Amino acid sequence: MSIQILGMVSTNYGSESVGWKGPLVDPTYLADFAKAHEEAGFDRALVAHSASSPDGLAVAAHVLYNTDRLGVLIAQRPGFVEPTLTARKLATLENLTGAGRVAIHHITGGSDTDQRRDGDFHDKQARYRRTAEFIDVLRRELTSDEPFDYEGEFYRYEGAFSSVKPLGSVPIFFGGQSDDAIRVGGRWADVFALWGEPLAQTRERIELIRSEAASHGRTIDFSLSVRPIVAPTEDEAWEKAAAIRKAYEANLEGGVGRKWRVGRGQNTAVGAQRLKEEASEKLVHDERLWFGVTQLSDGGGNSTALVGTPQQVAEALLKYHDLGVRNFLIRGFDPLADVRDWGHELVPLLRAGAAARENDLVPA
Repeated sequence: MSIQILGMVSTNYGSESVGWKGPLVDPTYLADFAKAHEEAGFDRALVAHSASSPDGLAVAAHVLYNTDRLGVLIAQRPGFVEPTLTARKLATLENLTGAGRVAIHHITGGSDTDQRRDGDFHDKQARYRRTAEFIDVLRRELTSDEPFDYEGEFYRYEGAFSSVKPLGSVPIFFGGQSDDAIRVGGRWADVFALWGEPLAQTRERIELIRSEAASHGRTIDFSLSVRPIVAPTEDEAWEKAAAIRKAYEANLEGGVGRKWRVGRGQNTAVGAQRLKEEASEKLVHDERLWFGVTQLSDGGGNSTALVGTPQQVAEALLKYHDLGVRNFLIRGFDPLADVRDWGHELVPLLRAGAAARENDLVPA
């Protein structure tokens, strides 16, 4: 099975270390960012979601219309748009832009504060039950050749049907690390998304999730999210990492970005708690998995980094490939420049290394 390399686009320039610049929605920057991913050899770009951010479906459409083959992974929280309507939106977008270019990422929500901004006052356990129903209905709407009825705890339909169907399929990604998340993701997801944790912990999570999927007669794929920090030499890469941390500390102290960004509130996600615990244990795991930015954050989001030369970072990523990861989501701290840089060495090295493993040229 070939790997997929995913990036992440945003509607304006910025990160924890460089701050945020320009209008919140900059169409030219977004188009350039999408094209850079395509030119660098990425397969998809994640469109993130929060209760105060620009609409993900509109952002995804702009990305698709400004590229020829790049796909999108649209993050969304179940509960705000009906799954029947969501399915038709996704199928319509794929029909307009080409087969295989649209995927969806379900985020149940790790902050009650951010959920309530959109009017959701369910607790996390209820949200996971709702996510399970959402994915069930979504998949039926995308695939059913006949109208269907549905009656669950959160959704009820009579004669639900979509006349528009995907040209291929719409992969269903899912994120979460709690016991409830594993039960829902193992039962319903096509791809289970993991943060960049140490190899031993990642192996344990993959085995646990695979076991849950197998109990439903299913197999499941995995995605890993990490922030490469690369330079021509290893020493230069670690110097770059130290500069990123220092800049982030300065931005936190100076309140950079506060004029329009709002806090998401307390992050209660189990995955975030795990990352914070690993950051408190030590800042570097497995030789080059760096928690320097994670330590300064609330643990949420994609914050752990792999630090080294392009060859070293590619080799570190391929160790996760050996565990069963086939989707690699990488994004940078200087987002557009990093994507362009990775297209020269990191992306080709990662693809070549994965192809060698898949052809049994390199033993796992």
